[in-house]
Amino acid sequence: MAKGRDFIRKWIPSWLLEGYRNKKRQQVRKQLEAQKHAGNGHSKSTILQQLKTIGIVEGDSLLVHSSLSKIGYLENGPQDLVDALLEAIGPSGNLLMPNSPNPSFQLDYIQQLAIFDVKNDTSKLGAITEYFRKLPNAVRSQHPTEPVSCIGPDAAYFTATHFGNETPYNENSPFYKISARKGKILYIGVTLGNAGTNLHTLEDAVENFKFPVYHDTLFPVRVRFENGTVHEMRTRVHNPIWSKKRKCDELIPRFVESGVARRATIGNAPTLVFDAEKMLHQMIDDYKTKGITMYTPHGS
Repeated sequence: MAKGRDFIRKWIPSWLLEGYRNKKRQQVRKQLEAQKHAGNGHSKSTILQQLKTIGIVEGDSLLVHSSLSKIGYLENGPQDLVDALLEAIGPSGNLLMPNSPNPSFQLDYIQQLAIFDVKNDTSKLGAITEYFRKLPNAVRSQHPTEPVSCIGPDAAYFTATHFGNETPYNENSPFYKISARKGKILYIGVTLGNAGTNLHTLEDAVENFKFPVYHDTLFPVRVRFENGTVHEMRTRVHNPIWSKKRKCDELIPRFVESGVARRATIGNAPTLVFDAEKMLHQMIDDYKTKGITMYTPHGS
């Protein structure tokens, strides 16, 4: 199934891909309506209980990737999942969600980008991320290709240093910091194949990563901050030639076998629960000792 999705994303023209996505959205809406009328939906309380069952506790820092359609019908839509997550981690916890405005290859996106508007550019990563991004207490990082929003007492820590970095996955990024803070990553109804952003932290964490995954060009970008001021920065983007070579989901069995990840269920959605610190450490160790990457998931 994941390989089929990867093929569609890699080889179908963008205009045809958007048509395919629209058709899928219509099908999903019909399925959710059917679940609603059949009484097979979920409430915030049921989602909250499931989160507690899989080990989410007060004070956790969570980076969450999700698919509303895979979770199933929720009484109040994305609000139910977000409210359940926030209640599970409590006021001392931090909830993070990536919300990139880019639906395709980074190179295509950056070449047509006039300005990244931190306040107004919508997320292309699903309804849950867009709902979360627009919450009044959500703080959005200012990197144009991979922004992340955070709610919690440490929102500034996670988001404030993202702007100005040549790559969005280094030690100044929310993706790296969730590991530094010993947080957790939830993949709710998605997998590493379509939401494996944290895999890229390896490429910046080691010296002279052996594959040329970044495009040669250092792109200038204008960013409009939430206060209306415009700032310039430069960023690298992934080379689509190498993006097409990823085999992310082939890494999942190794993460599960080593105890870095656990399988669970939230709503109707198959879910992966990752220990973020252990994930980064295992990626670095596997790369150095076995040559394992998302491009060579069985070693080199």
